[in-house]
Amino acid sequence: MICSGHGAFIVLLALSCLIVPITYASKLPSEVLDFIHGDTIKNAGCNTNLSGKRWAILVAGSKSYENYRHQADVCHAYQILKKGGLKDENIIVFMYDDIAFDENNPRPGVIINKPNGGDVYQGVPKDYTKDHVNVKNFYDVILGNKNALTGGSGKVVNSGPNDHIFIYYTDHGGPGVLAMPNGEYIYAKDLNNVLKKKHAAKSYKSMVFYIEACESGSIFEGLLPNNLNIYATTASNASEDSFAAYCPEDYEAAEKYDTCLGDLYSISWLEDSDKHDLRQETLQKQYEAVQRRTVAGVSDRSSHVMQYGNKKQSNECLYYYMGTNPANDKYTFVENPSSPSTLKVVNQRDANLLHFWHKYHKAPAGSHEKLKAQKKLNDEISLRKHVDYSINHIGELLFGNGNSSKVLETVRPSGQPIVDDWNCFKMLVSTYEKYCGSLSKYGTQHMRAIANMCNAGVTMKQMVAASTQTCFKIPPT
Repeated sequence: MICSGHGAFIVLLALSCLIVPITYASKLPSEVLDFIHGDTIKNAGCNTNLSGKRWAILVAGSKSYENYRHQADVCHAYQILKKGGLKDENIIVFMYDDIAFDENNPRPGVIINKPNGGDVYQGVPKDYTKDHVNVKNFYDVILGNKNALTGGSGKVVNSGPNDHIFIYYTDHGGPGVLAMPNGEYIYAKDLNNVLKKKHAAKSYKSMVFYIEACESGSIFEGLLPNNLNIYATTASNASEDSFAAYCPEDYEAAEKYDTCLGDLYSISWLEDSDKHDLRQETLQKQYEAVQRRTVAGVSDRSSHVMQYGNKKQSNECLYYYMGTNPANDKYTFVENPSSPSTLKVVNQRDANLLHFWHKYHKAPAGSHEKLKAQKKLNDEISLRKHVDYSINHIGELLFGNGNSSKVLETVRPSGQPIVDDWNCFKMLVSTYEKYCGSLSKYGTQHMRAIANMCNAGVTMKQMVAASTQTCFKIPPT
């Protein structure tokens, strides 16, 4: 068996490859002291009398029980903001809302974000659910375009020049894109254009953007200027995966859920926010804490939390964006010395395989449940094989056997976006999906290959010819 972040179907039965322990190095005493006291004096002066409002947009970009963790992350984020003093009218939630009462949920109506955790679902606003969780509504909510919305609660970020905006997105992604449960992808260029438009309208004082997704750094790399009063962090850089956490076979209490309960980057900032007085913690301190917890000791199973935009804003207190829970008043900023020394993680794109395998493995032999689970498992494996084969074969037709992998796998230098012509990128993605079917959340990893086709000058006519020659039968999605 070969353990790899890509082509994961080949490691299906080797769960030791899917679940990888992360070991955290202990800190030296001097580092501990610096970590505890580094910003104490500077943070003490946080202004708690803000002249503007706080706004928040929380987005879970997936659906289906195997992606339980994304909606759990978003629900947890809501609870932090609510306890921090934000009003529901200023918190806008995008989530498909098909997890809490899914037949697989062992606690109907309850969502947890860690083993033995409390319910994070109670009270969460259902602003945009099901088909209303889409790119257009997301952009219109950011821009405050209430009249352009299609469905949902109608809530938008109706912010003013003194307001602070926090946006959190969690789901699957790929080079240059973030996924949504319906319709088109979020393309990095389009999202950054929306943020520029929001800035031009002078409708906020500052903004913070957190993204959990594979290759999430590509959303801002070479695209987000440092003069928009926007500070962003991402779970990974532009060319690496991010990871799910609290998965079955890691925690006994998670076994009955058959699915991962959280994402490593997300639970890192969420659990950090749960316990601290956010009037005494800067964005930079949280970034450093999340970075330490997210970077793994195994090089091919780690991600590097990144910062983009106006990094000077990292000196601001989290309080400006999240408020603070009064129960955490005067809580000293220090790492929990009793935190686990190891945490097992699963590649974001492999977490559904783990779920399907778990369901199959646990079902009684010969039962209808066993057959159903086996079909889902086989369909997922078939889809992955199809996507991998079709992208590679298209590349060979376009560039020849000898040059294909070199062209498709090229990673541009830091500071450059993945593609120059974003219209070409969209066109080739839609052409592939028209003739070969959906890339799927797994296949978004191949977005770099398609971007590189554009960078190499591939035309739509060439892509159509290569796609039709490659794809004869499209597997179920």
